[in-house]
Amino acid sequence: MRILFLLMLMAAGTVGRAQELNCTVSVISPQLQNVEKRILETMQNDIREFLNSTRWTNDNFKMEERIECSILITFSERIGNDRYRGTIQVQASRPSFNASYNSTMFNIMDQDFTVVYLESQQLQFQENQHISNLTSVLAYYANLIIGMDYDSFAEKGGEPYFQKCLQIVNNAQNESERGWKAFEGTKNRYWIVENLLNARFEDFRRVVYRYHRLGLDVMSNDLEGGRRTVFEALPDLKRIRQDQPNSFLLQVFFTSKADELVNIFSEGMPDQKARASQLLMEMDPSNSTKYQKIVKG
Repeated sequence: MRILFLLMLMAAGTVGRAQELNCTVSVISPQLQNVEKRILETMQNDIREFLNSTRWTNDNFKMEERIECSILITFSERIGNDRYRGTIQVQASRPSFNASYNSTMFNIMDQDFTVVYLESQQLQFQENQHISNLTSVLAYYANLIIGMDYDSFAEKGGEPYFQKCLQIVNNAQNESERGWKAFEGTKNRYWIVENLLNARFEDFRRVVYRYHRLGLDVMSNDLEGGRRTVFEALPDLKRIRQDQPNSFLLQVFFTSKADELVNIFSEGMPDQKARASQLLMEMDPSNSTKYQKIVKG
């Protein structure tokens, strides 16, 4: 299984040539009448090929061990012959050990997506250069997907890939496209990687490891033990939120995990259910209605 495989990779530093991602890609433009369907289909195929055929790491993945992810690009405006504006939604998941359940690692809706696409031009990317906004955005999220996945298997295991995300952000600082700069907003690509590499969020990354590797992954053999580990991580998340109440990273976490957290604690002991529900409502008030279901379960 991929969980055991990745743990062996991290311990032994295995080198290989297989690709890491199994990404499904959809490109749509429901509001646009002046975009040929053929162009969108070609772009969709090019993006899928770019993500799934590029070697993002030196680790060896079997076909069935690749990271499951998806990208939905929705164009709302054509602002030139080959220039488009819209959104890109990125979701990634990882399997739980010895179970059929896949846990969502993150689900991000990126509103700052403006790209140039030429049908006849191959998609190219270099780590030390901003060649195009399209490939920079795609490479950023490819490394983010891998980094979050590796963080869930080993403490700070995703560090090299978050550093690559930072390099991509830095390369784009002089570009006109939005989403790369701190002053453009509080919910963009800059702030995600800033939070992940900020020392103030080291506990968050430890929570990601404990939550998945010591929590979800043991539930198939020790349900209560795994649930207890997830519960014990909640106060750490609360301290992070108190220190950084407007963190985009925490918002992404709870958007991805709210339903899962409800399922985890709905079958817990009464005291644990009550405390978990209260903590989650304090940290993530936008999903309070969901967390109230824990004590009713």
